[in-house]
Amino acid sequence: MTSSNPLTDRLGIQPIIQAPMAGVATPELAAAVSNAGGLGSLGIGASSVEQARSMIERTQALTSRPFNVNVFCHAPAVRDAAREAAWLAHLAPLFRESGGEPPTGLEEIYRSFLEDEAAFEMLLETRPAVVSFHFGLPSEARIRALREAGIYTLATATNLQEAREIQARGVDAIVAQGDEAGGHRGCFDPQADDERLSMAVLVRRLVKELALPIVAAGGIMDGQGIRAALALGASAAQLGTAFILCPESAANDGYCSTLKSERAETTRMTTTLSGRPARGILNRLIRHADAMPETMPPAYPVAYDAAKRLNAAAAGLGHHEFAAHWAGQSAPLAREFPAGELVSQLIQEWRDGTDVESLPSALPSPC
Repeated sequence: MTSSNPLTDRLGIQPIIQAPMAGVATPELAAAVSNAGGLGSLGIGASSVEQARSMIERTQALTSRPFNVNVFCHAPAVRDAAREAAWLAHLAPLFRESGGEPPTGLEEIYRSFLEDEAAFEMLLETRPAVVSFHFGLPSEARIRALREAGIYTLATATNLQEAREIQARGVDAIVAQGDEAGGHRGCFDPQADDERLSMAVLVRRLVKELALPIVAAGGIMDGQGIRAALALGASAAQLGTAFILCPESAANDGYCSTLKSERAETTRMTTTLSGRPARGILNRLIRHADAMPETMPPAYPVAYDAAKRLNAAAAGLGHHEFAAHWAGQSAPLAREFPAGELVSQLIQEWRDGTDVESLPSALPSPC
């Protein structure tokens, strides 16, 4: 089985994209995926411009193949001192349990690409083959400048309205993110009603309504999932959780252990950890917030500052109950392979329809 379409032909890839996964994806992971024929990705939304440049240049040194660099296009946080104080008071028992007191204030720890001219200029200078947008879109002028520099552009949509806006803004292709997907939903407005469409429903809607190539994302973990996504009309499939256990990822021991445990059976879409809807493995921080639904987390990414500080304190005691272990609904299907071997397995499964259970056992990884 082959897949020839404007997206895969332009980039010269198999129809497999490794999701950017800021904080987990590394230059080594992205390069290994690209070298194996897929499209590796870096997430730089949580990085400084200097850190992002270093990651891109390191990846370029490890592969001559195309890879993707993802940026966050969220609206800057609207600060609410009373809401932030109430949230810290709500988390105070967890901070004390972890050996400390809650901070006296919180910071907006990530700068949006929408207002980061230095990050935009850095991308024009380093010229990765692909740049993708999450949480929204930059201006038409920035998109046009990236495309004129020879950069292929992608943007995440969670519904038809967002997808239409992406097409109108001049982006090259759309990542259709279903509700099954791990990590942050790419919704433009987290306060708007969210139908939370499945990957299959969303892909079919976008394929029938729009002219751009569609990348399916959400719940895809093996070649059978890739085959199903392509059968729905997608040009490629994006997998994130499937790559977390690769030794090239930055996932720590706590993350890997949780993903390999029975706890991976239960994921939850929550705003508790960051202030934006995101799917991760259910933990005590999420349960603590669910117990008092009237106490709302601050805006993204201010709430993330609280969660990261709490996790850092607990991790110092060897506890990982407050960590953001992002994972999709198919998390129990995660396998431990070096990234290049995983891509090869995915291609084999997709092409010949091999059932994952008939394949050789996965190799051990450091996780």
